[in-house]
This record gives sequence, C-alpha cells and structure tokens, in this order.
Amino acid sequence: MATVLIVDDDAALRDALAEALTDLGHTPRLAASGREALASLGGDVDAVLLDLRMPGGMDGIEVLRRIRSGRDAPPVVVLTAFASAANTIEAMRLGAFDHLSKPVGREELKALLLRLPDRTPAIGHPEYDAEDTLIGSSEGMRRVQKAIGLAADSDAIVLILGETGTGKELVARALHVHGRRKDGPFVAVNCAAIPDELLESELFGHVKGSFTGATGDRAGAFRDAANGTLFLDEIGDMPLAMQAKILRALQEQIVTPVGGKPVRTNARVVAATHRDLAQLVAAREFREDLYYRLNVVPIAIPALRERAADIVPLAGHFLARAAASSGRDKQLNAAATDKLRRHAWPGNVRELRNVIERAYIMTRADVIGPDDIDTSATELKADTVQLDADLPAAVAQLEATMIQRALDACGGNRTEAARRLNINRQLLYTKMQRYGLAETSENLTGRVGKDDD
Repeated sequence: MATVLIVDDDAALRDALAEALTDLGHTPRLAASGREALASLGGDVDAVLLDLRMPGGMDGIEVLRRIRSGRDAPPVVVLTAFASAANTIEAMRLGAFDHLSKPVGREELKALLLRLPDRTPAIGHPEYDAEDTLIGSSEGMRRVQKAIGLAADSDAIVLILGETGTGKELVARALHVHGRRKDGPFVAVNCAAIPDELLESELFGHVKGSFTGATGDRAGAFRDAANGTLFLDEIGDMPLAMQAKILRALQEQIVTPVGGKPVRTNARVVAATHRDLAQLVAAREFREDLYYRLNVVPIAIPALRERAADIVPLAGHFLARAAASSGRDKQLNAAATDKLRRHAWPGNVRELRNVIERAYIMTRADVIGPDDIDTSATELKADTVQLDADLPAAVAQLEATMIQRALDACGGNRTEAARRLNINRQLLYTKMQRYGLAETSENLTGRVGKDDD
C-alpha cells in the first residue's frame, strides 16, 4: 500500500485516478498545481503521478526538476496527452521513472505501481534548450526517446541499431544535444564510406610525411571530438584489421596517429549499424570482444512499418519543412494519408521524406492527393496478399485496413467496431494508436484519464 501524490489541474482526471488508486489499495493525495504539489510533498509520499502541462507558471518539468533536486526523492511518473520527443527525453533525463501518455488504463496503472522503485537519490542536471528532432509518439519511438533521456548524460558507449533510413544519426545527435557534452563538438564518420586504407588516418589522424600525400599533421576524428561526441556510423562494415585498433582506443582511451605517438582522447563514442553484429560475430566477420565493448547501451530504432502511427505526423513535419523553405503551404488529403499508411516503407523515414518532398515539388495544387504520392509499391487490399512483402509489414497493413473499415462501417463507434472484429475495446484502442487511425469522440468507460488534457 502506497501513498501516491496525483498532480493535475483537471479535477475530473484527479478524481478518476484517485478512485482507481483507492480500488487498488493505495492512498491518493491530490494537488491541482505545481506549487500545491511541492507543498503537499512529504516524507510519506511514496510516488508522484505528475501532469506535464499545468497553468500557473510552473509546468510538470519544473516540478519534476524540483522534486528530484531534493533528498530522498520519491519516484515520479510524468503523464501527458501531448507527448513529444523533447519532453519525453527531458523528463527521463531529469530522473522521471517513466513518461506515459494519457489515458492510463486501470491495469496499466496497477502494473506501473508494481514496477515503481523505492526512493532514489537526487539527480542534478544543467538546464538547456534543445530542438525536438525525433518525430513520433508510437510505443516504439517512446522507448527510443526514453532511452536517450536515460543515456544522454552518461559517457557509456551507445550502440544504435536499426534498418537503413530509420534515423540512427538523429538519435546520435539527440544523445549529444540532450547530454552534458552538448557544448562540445559532434563529429560523424561513416565507416562504410571511407576506403580501408584511409580509415585509420580519418579516425586517429597522422603526422606530416607519414605516407605519400600526408603534407601536414591531421588530428583525426577521435581528437576532433574532444569533450564532445564521436558518431561511428555503419561500424558493422569496418574491416577486421581496423576493429582491433578501435577496440584499443575504446578500452584505453588512447589513439595512435599514423606515424605518430599515442595520445589521450576523451570523446564519448556512439556507434551505429544496420547489420546484425551477433551474426557477423558468428561468421567471424566482426570481433567478439569489440561487439561486447560496443554493446553497453543498445538502442534499437523500430522500422517505420512497425510505428505506423508516426507516418502521418512525420509526413506533416516534412511538408512543413518544405513549406518553410518555399513559403507555400500544402496539405495531404484523406486519401493521400491513407495511401501513406498502406505502404510498407522499406526505405523507412528516409523514403517517406523523399516521397513527401517529391510530392510537394511536383504538385501544383495546395492539396496533395493519392495520385501525387509516388510510393512505387502496390497498395495492399483487404482481400489480397502481397506475396513479395515481408510478413510483419503485410499483417500490419491488413490489420490496419480491417480496423479502419470496421470503424467506418460503425460510424466511428469503437465498442461496436471491437465487437465486429471480435477483440476487446482496449485492444482496439491500442491498435488504433499504433496505426494512427482516426479518433472518435466516443466516451470509453473503464478507462482512467481522457484523450485530451
């Protein structure tokens, strides 16, 4: 049994959460503002459920910062209906135990309380302003954003895994921008794009005259990234001979320029690859010791087909960026967005960006329709199977199509749609969020919270 402080300016939501907590055997304590929350915080409070957006000059981030700056701070869970990469990363970075989107189901609340740790030491962090660079509120991207927030201030090596085009460099830059090294340099090196004979010089530097063409000294990427972050992209394509030298640099924080003497380096290393390093190790194409040295904090970015709810927000982001450079707004119509959702996106976010930019340039009208969206792929129909598509993508597309058709047939009534699909209503709502399907105004009983804050 725990005493849980509920901080939210919405009285109905406070009461709903309080009722749920009471039913689960816990003691709720209510606060309508940040200042009231800080005044109510005492040694008997075991956990805090904190709304992010509140009036009165003190939002949830500031309340979290103040709670976590104290001694013996209780675990804080941030709740918001307006999740973004920036506030998720910041909340986790400041020490939040978790960052959840409203509405919070009763079973989700029960499971959350079982996971909560005991009181933890305070965490101090410098303040900063950072651009929200990771678009997406799907479950998969929320996991990525939380991992960034937890790992940003560490000097531990991060290994970013994901298919080509998922945005691995964006994650690396977010780790840099949101961390304590943000004022230092961010240096990116694509290990697959540099010839083997030049990679050592590119990474470790060289001294004048050490080889033909070395007309001057070169510091190299490790020293260029001093007090900052070195991003080693596509490290799975690095030749074996070079892997041994990278391993030494990571273990001893020493690099040896070509033709020179060993020097210290303090760059924080973030690596990335689209390849399965474990398989490469088994095939003896990648050093096992380097694999384990890199795999300290792995962050796996989901493919775009696995985060379908993010497709339309991403498309809107790319349209807005195109409009900002040309000064003319354009919009996607419903049929165009439906076509975007149906595509498997083998090229991931990079492919989506290119498709949207091409549609923006080639469409004279202010409204972009399905014929303007060139995905160069066959639309999946509910009664056909695309034999050359991978199974997860095909199943996800078929499932999204069936759910949308059921919702359309029921006039947006989720209860009736769930009955027709022979699934429970909460599962339907979860899948609607996953696939970014249209919301309705139906009031779902049995849910704690609401769809807007």
